[in-house]
Amino acid sequence: MQYRCVLKNGDQLSALGFGAMRLATKRGKIDEERVTGQIRYAIDHGVNYIDTAFPYHGGESERFLGRALQDGYREKVKLATKLTPSFVNTRGDMDRILDTQLKKLQTDHIDYYLLHELDADRWKKLFDFGVLEFLDSAKAAGKIKNAGFSFHGDRTTFKEIIDAYDGVFCQIQYNFLDQTNQTGKEGLHYAASKNIAVMIMEPLRGGKLTEKLPKEVRQIYLRTGTKRSAAEWALRWVWNHPEVTVVLSG
Repeated sequence: MQYRCVLKNGDQLSALGFGAMRLATKRGKIDEERVTGQIRYAIDHGVNYIDTAFPYHGGESERFLGRALQDGYREKVKLATKLTPSFVNTRGDMDRILDTQLKKLQTDHIDYYLLHELDADRWKKLFDFGVLEFLDSAKAAGKIKNAGFSFHGDRTTFKEIIDAYDGVFCQIQYNFLDQTNQTGKEGLHYAASKNIAVMIMEPLRGGKLTEKLPKEVRQIYLRTGTKRSAAEWALRWVWNHPEVTVVLSG
């Protein structure tokens, strides 16, 4: 396993992280036996960054991870989860949600805590409710260790958020089709210039970069003479950017 350094805190994180948004299901619920095995296999083989969020799997992803990371596995990973703006209507909601997340995850702290799915409107909403004070308060209480945000908006807002708070990391959508969408390569470089660790979501576009590849793309891969799956080509493309810290794959 390769590891990359978070410059602001020195953490060595696995270049491959485990995303818990699209877990395998069985009869409409998380297939706990299968997914627990997958997560523990990943951790046993060097993965040390697990990402989830309050609403994933109808709110069950966090609760499931609280069980899956028992037997000493919680201590082996850096755990990331998120504050989702749609659930926040007061400053007090932020504290209530975080406390609920800690209970569901069966932990006393979140290693990497993100403001979720920010764009211009969601950022303004949380900012006006005092989210920066909330982050400082939660860090002072030891409930979160590192603060950051995930983003699905425009580059101007992305840079504004980076400059507004001394965060440690951010999470952006990036793959070889999204070099100019949302934050794109410009945002990736801007975050890195501020020593902000960058976690990548959707490196495979939700699997679309591995399904029904155009003939022209298949021919390009074949011409290299290197046998790799479409997923491996796409993941390697993202990892080839030194600004990237962790690539999340479900």
